[in-house]
Amino acid sequence: GSGGQNVNKVETAVRMKHVPTGIAVRCDEERTQGANKTAAVKRLKAKLIIEADAQRAKSFADIKGDVVKAEWGQQIRNYVMHPYRLVKDVRTQVETSDVEGVLGGKLDGFMTAYLRYAATREKAEGREE
Repeated sequence: GSGGQNVNKVETAVRMKHVPTGIAVRCDEERTQGANKTAAVKRLKAKLIIEADAQRAKSFADIKGDVVKAEWGQQIRNYVMHPYRLVKDVRTQVETSDVEGVLGGKLDGFMTAYLRYAATREKAEGREE
């Protein structure tokens, strides 16, 4: 086979570990230890870049918060103006018949209800972990 007796008498594998993250890489595909070291460094760099991208994406997701696609069935609030007058928050179930007030910016009741809803949801998620 390829390598002949050299395969049995020379150990050229390289194992590298990035201590801060604990990511480890092993390379034994090349014939020389130097070539394996170079390949291992490239793989370790690639894994560190992937890890950094994942961390960055997670931090952006934490900052961004809840994101809902604007499509049918994903609405936060329903506004009914005919045949009766009603504004209903789908998440918190808060309702009011003052449609003009809500459209004019009177959202205090909805905001207070949402803050309570978000706080109870965070507590529930905290207990699951």
